[in-house]
Amino acid sequence: DLRSFTKAAKSLGVTQPAVSAQIKRLQSMLGCELLDKRSPGVSLSPRGEAVVSQARKLLSVNDEILQSTGGRVSKTLRVGIPSDYAGSKIPEKLARFRLRWPAVNFIVTSGSSEHLLRDLGQGDLDVVMAVTETLPAISPRHVWMREAIWVHSPATRVGPEGPVPLVCYGEDCACQRVAVAALRQAGRTYEFVFTSHSLVSLAAAVAVGFGVMVIPRGRAMRHDLAVWEDAPLPSLPDLYCGIYVREGGTWEAMAELADYLSELRFEPISPDELPTGRA
Repeated sequence: DLRSFTKAAKSLGVTQPAVSAQIKRLQSMLGCELLDKRSPGVSLSPRGEAVVSQARKLLSVNDEILQSTGGRVSKTLRVGIPSDYAGSKIPEKLARFRLRWPAVNFIVTSGSSEHLLRDLGQGDLDVVMAVTETLPAISPRHVWMREAIWVHSPATRVGPEGPVPLVCYGEDCACQRVAVAALRQAGRTYEFVFTSHSLVSLAAAVAVGFGVMVIPRGRAMRHDLAVWEDAPLPSLPDLYCGIYVREGGTWEAMAELADYLSELRFEPISPDELPTGRA
């Protein structure tokens, strides 16, 4: 279906060599080539087409037996979340979602929002949460705004001149980009003084005065990061937080998971966490 050993391995949650080894064993057992080596990419040979057709019938009968006897047919949802949300409440949401869909397993991928949306467009992911500065070309199923703010500590020292010390994730992300863009537009220089893939480490670095960091306001409050309301730094634009579903996906659980994850926007926050006029 995926026409790629790499994509098949990712979908199954195994390594590419494991998929290759399984195909070799299957071909050895059947005594024929299932793939057409003369064609570019991964294409089935005529015998391979016949084997796949019969195999689908076997799987269909298997599922019917399980369903008719109350058995469980497991399926896998491939979910992408931004690296800076990997330690958030999303795993907890997925666990609760599984109470309604007990036959659903998850393969969770984290990375930059741009890479996740690219993988979604290529069919490598089913549901993606992405945080971006502008709305991407892929239409979101749900979208809401998050206020980006500067956080610091009493130990932070940022002078009117000289580079602004930035604490940020070790890979490109929306918060890092809006911080850099705002500083450049204001004519300020900057330097990355502390980078990490862990929000816990980043919060600790900010707390001891390594530098300043840009983060959505709600997340800053939940991690006890001090918002720098009157920072001598340029203002920041709001961020788009969206939930995206793979085009052509017909499995009901995909859409329901997207709707369920969108509830993250309504996570309870104390009233003093929100500026006037924001939801």
